[in-house]
Parts: sequence; C-alpha cells; structure tokens
Amino acid sequence: MKVFMIMLLGITLLSCGKKRTIHITATNAATGMRYAGLEYRVYSSKTGMDGNEHYKTEASGTLNENGEAKVTVRDKSYRSYSVRVAEPPNSCYNKQITMFFDSPFDQNGHFNFEFAECAYMNLSINNINCQGGDLMNFRSRQSYTEWQGWAGDRVGCYSYLSPYSFQVPAGWRIYEWKVNRDGVITTHTDSIYLNAGVENGTFVMNY
Repeated sequence: MKVFMIMLLGITLLSCGKKRTIHITATNAATGMRYAGLEYRVYSSKTGMDGNEHYKTEASGTLNENGEAKVTVRDKSYRSYSVRVAEPPNSCYNKQITMFFDSPFDQNGHFNFEFAECAYMNLSINNINCQGGDLMNFRSRQSYTEWQGWAGDRVGCYSYLSPYSFQVPAGWRIYEWKVNRDGVITTHTDSIYLNAGVENGTFVMNY
C-alpha cells in the first residue's frame, strides 16, 4: 500500500508539473525601443499515440505599454514549450519567430523577440578609377545582424544604379567592399542610417 501511494504521488506530481514564470519582451532592433500591444502565445506540445505532434495554447495576451508580459505556466516534463510573438506591421526582420524553453533563446526565463520595420533605399556602384581588369566585390549587413554573403565579382569599368528602390530592414546598414586592382587589394567600409517606412536616398560605392 505504501509503495502504491508513493507511485500515485509521483504520477500526480508529474502530471501537474512545476510552475514557471517567464518574461516576454519585444524590442525594435534598430532603435532599441520596446513594442507595446503585440500579441503573444505560449504553446505546449506532445507526441500523441498517432505519432503526430499535438499542440495546446497555455497562455495568450498582448504585451503591455512597456512591451513586456510575465506569464506563469505549469512546465510538465513530458511536454515541449514554446513562445511566439506576432510581428509588428511592415516588419522586415525578426531574430526568431518562435522560441523554445531551454533553448539558447531562453535566458533564465527571459524571451526577447527582436523586430525591425522595412526601409527603402537605392544603391549606386561606380568604378571611377578604372584600369581595365579591376575586380570588385561587396557584402552588407544591419548593425544587429550577421554579414550576408559576398556578391559576385564586378569586373572592369563597372557602373550600376538600382532602377528602383528596394526594401531592407531599418537602422544602420553597413557595406564592405574589396577592390583588386593590378593585384593590390583594398578594403572599404561605410554605412547609411535607414529610417523605417520611407525612401532613404542612394548609398554610393565609388572605387
């Protein structure tokens, strides 16, 4: 009887789970300001007898005027938990749309979502010191992202102006370009600040 009671207590504790309070925030990666009013959801899931994943909404709501929410859920060992925050309007960047408990994004129960709105710009590239066989390559990133891959080589007396503005995340956009001229390689870096939702002019790379 005693063994049975211990087993029953263990099953009860396992099924109830332990309470865990998490802190959800949403930040504008370009400005550092918080987003208020975005919807959030906390999900749990487990694999059913049919082999499929079955989901349950554990909590939902909107971030307060400070762009945050604190939520308490019962963290059951046999279920997986995730947090999701809806993107703001005109979003062009999100760091991670869904974050899981006990993942690298789980900072002691703090889940910080990053977004950035779209901005618009043009690009101009000109070899103003052309010596025939020059090679030029470039890459770009936002101040809050990793570098994108290098673009293909621009060869010779290259000149380009984007025919229309294109969409990129707002904030500081950084360009790096390398020029190989007669075997001598030089590297250049410059940046432009892009305001959200508007045309921001033309970034020029002359070499």
